[in-house]
Amino acid sequence: MNEHKSVSIADGVFEQLQQDILTGKYKRGEVLSEIRLSNELGVSRTPIREAVRRLQQEQLLEEGPRGSVVLGISLDDTLDMYDIRLNVESMAAGRAAERISQEELDKMGEILDLQSFYISKNHTDNADKIRNLDSEFHDLLYKASGSRVFYNILSTLHRKITKFRQVSVSRHSRAVNSLHEHEAILEALQKHDSKEAERLSRLHVQNAKDSMTEMEK
Repeated sequence: MNEHKSVSIADGVFEQLQQDILTGKYKRGEVLSEIRLSNELGVSRTPIREAVRRLQQEQLLEEGPRGSVVLGISLDDTLDMYDIRLNVESMAAGRAAERISQEELDKMGEILDLQSFYISKNHTDNADKIRNLDSEFHDLLYKASGSRVFYNILSTLHRKITKFRQVSVSRHSRAVNSLHEHEAILEALQKHDSKEAERLSRLHVQNAKDSMTEMEK
């Protein structure tokens, strides 16, 4: 029982630290000691140590002389991830168009309705909600492809560019354009048009990459 509890705590610590690194709370080059993290998260050093080990395996942290050094996700890393998404996500969308269910289509429609609602309100205050709905839309798309390989690759990449996606959706113009791109992808999925779904998905990722690159100039 105690071992299971320790593992559960370690999982929670890992998820929290991963989120804090990916959103930029902890900056690249920042040193995170076990004592500091233990005090900040209010847990013992054992689950901290396990979570740090996993984050080092994911190359989000690296071991340093005074603690773990934050690597995070660099701009070059992000550009590489977008290039991978350009090819893999479009393939996943094409497959999804062939096999997606009405239930999945309905759920995607509900997500886009909520996105539209939050974008039309106070956009800045709702940036987190818009980003989370964006994640839900893409997660459903990846699952609808029917490929565990596509899903694992794409969901991991999508999660790792959280910081850049957050900045992107905070721009009203990009949030609106992204919504329209999602709506076009959904229409292609409803028609089970795999080639169009593939084309539109690739265009969506390219536009997201271009928007992110423009902001970094």
